[in-house]
Amino acid sequence: MAASAKSFLADAGYGEQELDANSALMELDKGLRSGKLGEQCEAVVRFPRLFQKYPFPILINSAFLKLADVFRVGNNFLRLCVLKVTQQSEKHLEKILNVDEFVKRVFSVIHSNDPVARAITLRMLGSMASIIPERKNAHHSIRQSLDSHDNVEVEAAIFAAANFSAQSKDFAAGICNKISEMIQGLATPVDLKLKLIPILQHMHHDASLASSSRQLLQQLVTSYPSTKMVIVTLHTFTLLAASSLVDIPKQVQLLLQYLKNDPRKAVKRLAIQDLKLLANKTPHTWSRENIQALCESALHTPYDSLKLGMLSVLSTLSGTIAIKQYFSSVPGAAATTAQSFDLVKLAQECCYHNNRGIAAHGVQILTNISASCQEKDLLPLEQDAVFGLEALLVLCSQDDSPGAQATLKITLTCMVKLVKCRPHLSQSVVESLLTQLHSAQDAARILMCHCLAAIAMQLPVLADGMLGDLMDLYKLIGRSATDKKQELLVSLATVIFVSSRKALSSEVKTVIKQQLENASNGWTAYRIARQASRMGNHDMARELYQSLLTQVASEHFYFWLNSLKEFSHSEQCLTGLQEDNYSSALSCIAEALKSYHKGIASLTAASTPLNPLSFQCGFVKLRIDLLQAFSQLICTCNSLKTSPPPAIATTIAMTSGNDLQRCGRISNQACMKHSMEEFRNLATRYGDLYQSSFDADSATLRNVELQQQSCLLISHAIEALILDPESASFQEYSSNGTAHVESEYERRMMSVFNHVLEEVESLNRKYAPVSYLASNTCLSNAVIALLKVPLSFQRYFFQKLQSTSIKLALSPSPRNPAEPIAVQNNQQLALKVEGVVQHGSKPGLFRKIQSVCLNVSSVLQSKSGQDYKIPIDNMTNEMEQRVEPHNDYFSTQFLLNFVILGTHNITVESSVIDSNGIVWKTGPKTTIFVKSLEDPYSQQVRLQQQQGQPPSQQQQQRTAYSRF
Repeated sequence: MAASAKSFLADAGYGEQELDANSALMELDKGLRSGKLGEQCEAVVRFPRLFQKYPFPILINSAFLKLADVFRVGNNFLRLCVLKVTQQSEKHLEKILNVDEFVKRVFSVIHSNDPVARAITLRMLGSMASIIPERKNAHHSIRQSLDSHDNVEVEAAIFAAANFSAQSKDFAAGICNKISEMIQGLATPVDLKLKLIPILQHMHHDASLASSSRQLLQQLVTSYPSTKMVIVTLHTFTLLAASSLVDIPKQVQLLLQYLKNDPRKAVKRLAIQDLKLLANKTPHTWSRENIQALCESALHTPYDSLKLGMLSVLSTLSGTIAIKQYFSSVPGAAATTAQSFDLVKLAQECCYHNNRGIAAHGVQILTNISASCQEKDLLPLEQDAVFGLEALLVLCSQDDSPGAQATLKITLTCMVKLVKCRPHLSQSVVESLLTQLHSAQDAARILMCHCLAAIAMQLPVLADGMLGDLMDLYKLIGRSATDKKQELLVSLATVIFVSSRKALSSEVKTVIKQQLENASNGWTAYRIARQASRMGNHDMARELYQSLLTQVASEHFYFWLNSLKEFSHSEQCLTGLQEDNYSSALSCIAEALKSYHKGIASLTAASTPLNPLSFQCGFVKLRIDLLQAFSQLICTCNSLKTSPPPAIATTIAMTSGNDLQRCGRISNQACMKHSMEEFRNLATRYGDLYQSSFDADSATLRNVELQQQSCLLISHAIEALILDPESASFQEYSSNGTAHVESEYERRMMSVFNHVLEEVESLNRKYAPVSYLASNTCLSNAVIALLKVPLSFQRYFFQKLQSTSIKLALSPSPRNPAEPIAVQNNQQLALKVEGVVQHGSKPGLFRKIQSVCLNVSSVLQSKSGQDYKIPIDNMTNEMEQRVEPHNDYFSTQFLLNFVILGTHNITVESSVIDSNGIVWKTGPKTTIFVKSLEDPYSQQVRLQQQQGQPPSQQQQQRTAYSRF
């Protein structure tokens, strides 16, 4: 279990305690200077790991210069190793500071008499094209080498020419004619022509160059009709069109023409592959005629492999805007039904094909049409899609081959999509899944359980009557401890938790625990407990966490499980809340808080330097504060019953013109105002937690958002009922009915929000001014209603699927962090900020970094010298810059003033902006100290003035800048 638990508690960090950058570089340098070839090669191939660990320019520049020296004086094998390192570390090349020196050392080998050495040098230059795109000597060498009589050198020149063409407009324009002559020349062998043609895909820098390249490719495809030439030329044609964009419609027509008319299967397959590429890249450029032509080809082809390819293209297009263009009415023609279109006929024909792949694409097309074209009358199509999906489900669930499983995944994805957009089909889809679960293979059962859970999370379709079937299946799983059985136990338990919207019965708990005791390991039990926490079944989760406490080897894991047990117990305490029973509610909240405080202590003990559990601690601390705020609000409401306002409170309120006087003591003590501010403060803190969770999945973020909304709701209710009924607005809090609800927890929370808002609004409208008893009852019941919804601990609480961090380096930086940097007060400090974005195993899974926002601020810590009247602008530095990382590296500079003498504290804080423009406060925050010193001339003048001596004429003429 400990090994499996790594994913959530010990996500491999980046801060391994090994050698520092200089020591690591010196160690490798020692290997490079070794007299043994093996040690030299070993040192060279270890450089990419060094770059990965220390990705800053100062080290990378030194390392590449050392590698260039090895390349210059070493043998061809060493050069080949350096070439491979350069190609592996391509994203670090732009960090080389001495590019001229690096290129000079590498380029010297181009004059060697050894063609292999020249070939390796050409490949090296090609790999460096991104940093030297306009080097004329490199361009000249490539052109010369294309005329070489050595095949190895020519192939290397072709590689370099392709790379430089992609980077340099001048080189592409200059080499285009040369490539054209070589391709059309009779002396050039055919295999060389096949290697030269793909260079033309990079001739997209301007319209004229792209046009001339297209003309050449058009001539080639006509002049050289052999299969290999046609395949290479057509593919180059497609890639050129995809890059230049303007010629895509022509290219689609050309490929469809070859697909229809060329008899060779290899050419047809290439045409299908390229059409798929264009369908993914630019579906909006496909006209109705293009899709129609592809449908006709698919209807008439006798080959299943080609039909499968064409349907793959059509299924890709059916999920995009192209499908709406296809179904839009043809100008001048009468409106037609969906069934009369060739695409629909093709899909219906293929739904029951004996080839699983073809059938899967058929139902995928029908599903996409049903989802996209909702304004049309598509009832027969929906039924066809459901029947086709059920047939595929029966077929694939009995087969555990990889192909059948892949088809089953497509089928189940289509089912979820269809149910999401057509909820009235959900019952029949769920019934067919439950029926098929009993006879399916284990691998298929796991996938089907995932599908059932996904559907049930969106719609409450799993009734209690279906729970019996699921429990029977759970008992029948058997006592085998294979991986598939363990996975099935988790998947089926998830479906049971989703389907039982109320608390689990004791019978269900007993069955689950018996199966876990019989056939599972600790990791399976933990995963089931985790799912129970996510679905709000905290009683079950607490028992499972309790049983696992003694099965872990690490004390960190023990404390982690103990904290989860305490949190589950806390939430279980809150399930017994009842409306209008406020003393019981207070005791339940007090019991929950007691367990939460124990849990947070355990959670803090479970954290490690590599995995500080910052999100988990932040979330739980906010939950504790929220429960305390709820408890305080109920106490405040209760206190009003023991000391109600005086009988003349209404008269006093009317006389004074202050409605708050109606509430008597409460308004005077400002308890309600304090409570409202506390809830607003909690909402702000939830917003901060949201902003700091860049790597969280959308369900976790939505959960945090719901907690924030519940705080805002209560603060709004206090304001609307008690503090300021006149100005309270309901519009900004009204729920958006069209928003799609993703989980049962969200559905229940939204229902409570709407109910509370309706109650508050109706009290305000019917009984204005609202009596103190009605308002207090409404507030207390709102708190209880919110707490009765079992809290969901979402995925990010347990598991981090995406990991992103930023590493900053500041220069100048002191040798000792506590030591300040000395700066004269009449000069500005140029602060250079460099940074590297580091990713885990799945970069950009949920969101990607578009740019990094750097904020630099300085604060005067201690003054030295006399006080001068200085403009306020010169006293502080507050600057912000946005930089876009390139290959995960960014760099920028700030100019800072330190006019006031003394020690200043500079703080550099980074935050990231994702592709949607949302700012995330990810950190880190770095601090350095600067000591502002008086410049010598000013110091001398001041001393002379103190001694009563006028400055000499020469000193009077001298200024602070004349020294330079």
